[in-house]
Amino acid sequence: MRGWWRDLTDLVLPAECGGCGRPRAVLCPECRAALTGAAPCRVRPAPEPSGLPVVHAAAPYEDAVRATLIAHKERGALALAGPLGAALAGAVRAAVRAGGDGAVLLVPVPSARRAVRARGHDPTRRIALAAAGELRRGGTPARVAGVLRQRRAVADQSGLGARRRLDNLAGALEVAAGGTPLLDGGAIVLVDDLMTTGASLAEAARAVRTARGGHAARTGEFVARGKPQDAVRTRGVTGTTGGNGAEDGISAAVVAAPPDSFEINRN
Repeated sequence: MRGWWRDLTDLVLPAECGGCGRPRAVLCPECRAALTGAAPCRVRPAPEPSGLPVVHAAAPYEDAVRATLIAHKERGALALAGPLGAALAGAVRAAVRAGGDGAVLLVPVPSARRAVRARGHDPTRRIALAAAGELRRGGTPARVAGVLRQRRAVADQSGLGARRRLDNLAGALEVAAGGTPLLDGGAIVLVDDLMTTGASLAEAARAVRTARGGHAARTGEFVARGKPQDAVRTRGVTGTTGGNGAEDGISAAVVAAPPDSFEINRN
């Protein structure tokens, strides 16, 4: 009911820009340019967690972009899902280099159930659905598969450092029963609104890889995988690299990441 009421009020009440507060604009031209005006880039946190797939982000998490994400997530400014989804779609295109031809499967990183209840909506899933629509309008077959779920309770990530976030999330996610077959038939892109340390995306990738491996073993399917001797180590990450640069055919895309994570050529 709370989510329905927010949807209705977004339609009938005067809007203000989610980035700067300018009246009568869901997102003003200047803030929209900050969100989608630049080409999405590959991002890397430091330190980089083991198993993190290749991640692309649409914009640095600062100023208007930060305000827009917070307005959507914490204040329920649901009309912002459209422009945020457009930004995420751009990052997805960069992640998979689909070119409008290949199918894309967006797998949202799940929020804790208590957070979804408190907010009255699931912001990551809402943005993912908007991104899938944007991709389809651009000619790329895309769908959202919300197959990941938390298998145990985790502590609030805010205030935790990189090491503690990894420990907090280790083994916390799984693919829901019956969800593994939904992961077939397209490039898999893990999506989230924000990457900070990369711990959530690394854990999501682990859960998807585990499910796909078990599914292949049970059904006798052939799954294209790199051999152990083909493993690569990049800035502390071990994994196998597919033809598009994605480990095990899995990549990731986010709306925003910290500005320093865009500096991938750090010494």
